[in-house]
Amino acid sequence: MAEPPKETWLQWVALTTTILAVCAAISSLKASSYSTKVQIQTTKEANHWAYYQSKSIKEYSFRLSRDILTYANLLKTPNPQVQEFLKAKIKDYSQEINKLNQEKKQIKTEAENFIKEQEVLKRHNGAFALAVMLLQIGIMMSAVAALIRRKSMWGAGLALSAVGLVYMANGFFLWF
Repeated sequence: MAEPPKETWLQWVALTTTILAVCAAISSLKASSYSTKVQIQTTKEANHWAYYQSKSIKEYSFRLSRDILTYANLLKTPNPQVQEFLKAKIKDYSQEINKLNQEKKQIKTEAENFIKEQEVLKRHNGAFALAVMLLQIGIMMSAVAALIRRKSMWGAGLALSAVGLVYMANGFFLWF
């Protein structure tokens, strides 16, 4: 009994499918990694905004105290020690308010930088996620092509996979 003729293109299907599966696995791992990094950056951002809020509340408290003492000082207490105490406290509160404003500016800048970092990480994640999808479709089409012996379907799967590989490369380099 003679062996059926080997179709060498099926060996190429197997080889390309294996390579595409490896690329899909790498893309999936990278997408997951960037997704985790986005979550970490989001947590850091939220913590900074909470810290900013606490500084704002503290600043408001000092402003309120300073204003109360300013109005008390307007009553012109005849006691010079009380007058000096009020002036010193008003000065301390004003300095603390200025210090808190500077700290708030720094915290705000850091929180905004976390937002910018998140956007970059999301772009990486999106490119890798799209690569995974396209590569998986290409793998599926190649497998079906081998089963039904249609080279045209394999070609279509390779074309989709090529786009997936471009997105995979974009995940690393962010060209677009």
